[in-house]
Amino acid sequence: MWKIVLLVLAAVIAIGSGEKLVGGFQDVDYNTDEGAMNALNFSVVQHNKASNDVYLSQVAEVIKVQRQVVAGMNYVITVKMAKTPCRKGSANEVCAIHQNPELARPYQCTFTVWSRPWLNDIQLTKQEC
Repeated sequence: MWKIVLLVLAAVIAIGSGEKLVGGFQDVDYNTDEGAMNALNFSVVQHNKASNDVYLSQVAEVIKVQRQVVAGMNYVITVKMAKTPCRKGSANEVCAIHQNPELARPYQCTFTVWSRPWLNDIQLTKQEC
C-alpha cells in the first residue's frame, strides 16, 4: 500500500515541478535532430505529391518541432510553406521560394510523421494545411 502512495506522490511532484512525463511530446531543435530533419524532408515530398498544384512548395520557415517516443518516434512539425517557380516533375532542381509574396503565397502546415528507422519505415500520418 505504501509503495502505491509513494508512487502517486512522486508522480504529483514531478508534474508539479514541470518535468515532462515519458511518452509526452517534447520540443526539439530541428537543426540538431537528424530524425526531425528526415521527417520534415519526407513530409514535404509527400505534401508535394498529394498537392494538385503545378508548382512545388518548399519550407519557408520551421515554426515548431516536437517529438514523442512511441514504438518509434512521432514528430509533429509546424512550418510555413511557400511556392517555388519549379514545376512538379522537373529534374531534381533545387528551387528557391518566390521572392514576390503574391507568387509565393505562403501558408502554414502541420505534419505528423511516425518514424521507425530500424525498419526503414516512415509514414506521414496527418497533414493539416
